[in-house]
Amino acid sequence: MTALSKYDRLEATGLWRPTPDGQRREVIVSIGNATLVVTDMNDQAIAHWSLAAVARLNPGEIPAIFHPDGDEDETLELPANETEMVEAIETLRIGIAKQRPRPGRLRWLGISVSLAAVLALMVFWLPGAMRDNTLRVVPQVKREALGVALINRMQRVAGPLCNDPTGLRALRKLGARLETPKLAVVPALGRPALHLPGGVILLDRSVFEDWEEPDVAAGFILSELALQVERDSLADLLDATGPWENFRLLTTGEISDAALDAYAEILMTAPRREPDTANLLALFEAADVRATPYARARDITGESVLALIEGDPMQSREPEPLIPDSTWLRLQGLCGG
Repeated sequence: MTALSKYDRLEATGLWRPTPDGQRREVIVSIGNATLVVTDMNDQAIAHWSLAAVARLNPGEIPAIFHPDGDEDETLELPANETEMVEAIETLRIGIAKQRPRPGRLRWLGISVSLAAVLALMVFWLPGAMRDNTLRVVPQVKREALGVALINRMQRVAGPLCNDPTGLRALRKLGARLETPKLAVVPALGRPALHLPGGVILLDRSVFEDWEEPDVAAGFILSELALQVERDSLADLLDATGPWENFRLLTTGEISDAALDAYAEILMTAPRREPDTANLLALFEAADVRATPYARARDITGESVLALIEGDPMQSREPEPLIPDSTWLRLQGLCGG
């Protein structure tokens, strides 16, 4: 070792004592191969101390007194004029101490790594795993209850559900025609439609009152159905309300009123998502509904919905009217004129 070779010719005189009651003897001290060598005046070695196990009995004091670590009975005293040897021993002791493994430090490092791993699991894996489990176990009746609870909250802003009796009968006919029985309408939703947990689709009155043909309203309904297929609406709710509400739903079957209030606001103000065009066109074809009227309602120029217009599965056919004119007129009066 470089540090040892630096002191391999260094010697000093000192007083060595094997026991507290033993006779002190004048000795020669030198640094050997990782050891402190003590020899008598006849050059006979009488002690070898490992440099890694040398301790100082009186740090900072003179004369310096050293002993083997763990055995204070055997001592070596170096006088004030042997400062070079004292400094050499101290330098080597410090250097060796720095190279020793630190069990405590390693233990804390191991604990820190373990805690970090657990924290990472809790932050990145657990919420997703808990959400997926919740989506599997929450029954349909509970999903429907959550959808109704959200509608009740949105009515504070959007107005009460439209309930003209003849209009509701017409709405049920439209739902049966599209195989979508869970439809509700409010006066001022602020957007054409929303899909909610439990399969409920909430519509704004404008989808009936602002357009001349029912295919537009049907298009908005089918668009929400396509979004439902692409992503579970309960998953959207759980992602928005966070892991704690997810845990509450999983364990108690409930979500707090505050969380539902906040999510209802998100639903009514968040930018509208559009479903995948191919998926939406497949629903238009399955329902025998024209896609072009809906596309023109979204963009009268047709530029942003060109794929819907060109892919309209009904453009080369003459489909039967979606619903009778009388039913459509009743739907237009669902919210009272």
